Amino acid sequence: MKRNYLVLLCCLLTTACVLGQTPSKGQLNIIPEPVSISTSEGTFTLSAQTKIAYDNVPKTDPLISYVVTYLEKYTGFKNLQTKNAKGNNVVVFSLNKKKNKTLGNEGYTLSIMPHRVVVAANTTTGLFYGFQTLYQLMPMEIITHHQNEIALPCAEITDYPRFEWRGNHMDCVRHFFSIDYIKKHLDMLAVYKINKFHWHLTDEQGWRPQIDKYPLLTEIGAWRVDRENEPWEKITPPKEGEKATYGGFYTKAEMKDIVKYAAERHIDVIPEIEFPGHCSAILAAYPEYACDDEHYYVQPGDYWPPKAILCAGNDKTLVFLKDVLTEIAEIFPYEYIHVGGDEAYKDNWKICPKCQKRIKELQLKNEEELQGWMVEEIEKFLNAKGKKIIGWDELLDGKVTPTATIMSWRGTKGGIAAAKRGNTVIMSPNRFCYYDYYQGNRRFQPEAIGGFVSLKKAYEFDPIPDDLTPEEGAFVKGGQANLWAEFIKTPEHMEYMLLPRICALSECVWSEKAHKNWNHFRDKIDEHKKRIGAMGYNYCKGSFAPIATVDTLTQNRYRITLDNEVKNTIMYYTISGQTTSPVLYTQPFEVPKNCTVKAITLYKGEWQEEPTVIEVK
Repeated sequence: MKRNYLVLLCCLLTTACVLGQTPSKGQLNIIPEPVSISTSEGTFTLSAQTKIAYDNVPKTDPLISYVVTYLEKYTGFKNLQTKNAKGNNVVVFSLNKKKNKTLGNEGYTLSIMPHRVVVAANTTTGLFYGFQTLYQLMPMEIITHHQNEIALPCAEITDYPRFEWRGNHMDCVRHFFSIDYIKKHLDMLAVYKINKFHWHLTDEQGWRPQIDKYPLLTEIGAWRVDRENEPWEKITPPKEGEKATYGGFYTKAEMKDIVKYAAERHIDVIPEIEFPGHCSAILAAYPEYACDDEHYYVQPGDYWPPKAILCAGNDKTLVFLKDVLTEIAEIFPYEYIHVGGDEAYKDNWKICPKCQKRIKELQLKNEEELQGWMVEEIEKFLNAKGKKIIGWDELLDGKVTPTATIMSWRGTKGGIAAAKRGNTVIMSPNRFCYYDYYQGNRRFQPEAIGGFVSLKKAYEFDPIPDDLTPEEGAFVKGGQANLWAEFIKTPEHMEYMLLPRICALSECVWSEKAHKNWNHFRDKIDEHKKRIGAMGYNYCKGSFAPIATVDTLTQNRYRITLDNEVKNTIMYYTISGQTTSPVLYTQPFEVPKNCTVKAITLYKGEWQEEPTVIEVK
């Protein structure tokens, strides 16, 4: 069959069509898609003579150095900054003296005229996002080599986000990632207007944040035995006396550095300190907070079920958590702290005298309500420090306060239930937002945890499910992509799993729902992947499997429509009993009942993945 395909390619290449819509006038290559774009004839020419000016922007604001540093890095132009915001051949960043209510705190307007560019906003956050859009309008070539002149298309853009929470979660426990790499990660989030960095810092496989009052958390809890040569899900336990050497931790100075770096990019950092489950690293360091006298160790890999759980009947456990969270709250200024709460297996609580005594004293129904009490005690403590909590949707299994924010990961069911009861919600359903899942045929992808979230699937995400009324939907703060690292050991692999799917998420949480268009996004992402690569990031080329839609025409006739999530692909198909050689796909075709259709993709002269098989019955 491969030989037949190649013969056909020589004959039919000139007739091959590229599927998808051509962007109409007014559409530019911007991700996420702005609220409104109006283009006009002409260009603004950015050159070494162009000046960057600021109007009403405080001289000490990090935006000033960020813009100049970024432009000098990618254009090679020097001495761009000036105090004069008037005249021609100038790019002006202007804070509105009178607030534009439409723009809110993160919106901006961008006016590109033949002799002048003006970015205006109510806040420097809006100006920062306006600059990211301006940067995306510059040709990708400036990243790889400097140019004497850079042409920007004349346009008027008004833009502001649909949701306030546009998040990315990064797991630094299963595998440790350096401060330098985390900064590189944050740089990419900023380009696509992601404004929340959920930093997963504690779990079974390690404890990452330095806590002065409990030094053993990093002396013991931050390290596990090295089993990196074994499959994650089949790793052998430590041997007696075996030294733990794999891991690492972040000092307080390093964490504060990340907070500052992120803030300069208008990203809030949300630490996650997991309890009461996922705590092997804690109990390895401080076994007195366990329900039993079992010897716990930092898990070197996967295991199930996770028996380790903090003893909720021990008053000292709450003292420990409050001590830890006091130090965490001093490092992370953002109002939210994530307390986990997921997958807490409570078998030990069921047989622990202290936990059962607590349940009886508090007149609780069961162990789920015991977890609810424990979380509420910590929430009240953090509220007194001006903090709020976020927890995974398992918090709903017990009593949960109206002030807790629920992060819905097991689909959208938890988020829907939380919104209906009046809790604020962050949607992160695994079938759309878990970027540790495969994004293409697993035979052609690096190892992942399982599941499947292609770029197209990621783009289908909407934070507000149809099950919610407009009033209930108002409780949804936004959405988030989660990137767990069981199978992600290197920065290059982390980037591959993140990119370009985070671009899809950015459009799902920033752009108006009515402005989302898969075909236009696919056109844009083709160019953005080149830009991402030029900036020094690794990325996934995409899933090349043909996407088939089967429509019923009559009782015995069906129409097959083929699509592909990668632009500039060519597809061929065969129909059992009808075709003897592959047929170039140019338009939807009809097939009878009880046949098999096979379709395959050609991209840049190479066959991709395996044929898609469609059984029509």
